[in-house]
Amino acid sequence: MPMSLPHLFNLAVHVGAGIAAICVGLVLLGAAKGTAPHRRRGRLFVLLTLLVCASAVVGNLFFRFIPLFAVLTLLVTYQLLSGWHVLYTRTAGPNRMDALLSVSAVAWALGLLPMLAEGMAGAAPGVVYASLATLAVLLGYDAARWAFPRHWHARLWRHEHIYKMTASLFGMLSSAAGNLFTAGQPWSQLLPSVLGMLVIAVLMWREARAWRV
Repeated sequence: MPMSLPHLFNLAVHVGAGIAAICVGLVLLGAAKGTAPHRRRGRLFVLLTLLVCASAVVGNLFFRFIPLFAVLTLLVTYQLLSGWHVLYTRTAGPNRMDALLSVSAVAWALGLLPMLAEGMAGAAPGVVYASLATLAVLLGYDAARWAFPRHWHARLWRHEHIYKMTASLFGMLSSAAGNLFTAGQPWSQLLPSVLGMLVIAVLMWREARAWRV
């Protein structure tokens, strides 16, 4: 079916912002961390990724509901905002904004469940459920952080930032691969996630070594 002009415009915004966000994210991965350029690029990455997620929400609500992309949108949005917010709390630990983000993510997920049940046909359910499980693990960790001793946060915030921001980047790559390589599903969507976990493991290993020096 031909797309309407609003649908085409929203799709163009989504694809354009996605390409730009992925490019900026890959530059961030390879560049020095904690520098002024890193912070500027990080803010740009957040803004572009939020635009990707917002256009995805519009597309799913008003044009075509795709279960996998709806779940990935929720997961990437939550990872992005909570991973960005930890930069402002750091050693202080979670605050009311973290609670608001977690409650909003739970409400969003509960709202998606009936829509997922109706539209799961041909939706690579394994990837959908894996993404929901990842979100559940993140929410469980973020809930547990409230009980952590205060001195833990001084070390853990860096690992949390690494995981959530890098996972947001590879979540977009997973979504893009699923769109571009439809014949290879679900592996075309799973492989970027596997690659992302390897990158996260390397970055966390480097962070652990730097902490011990």
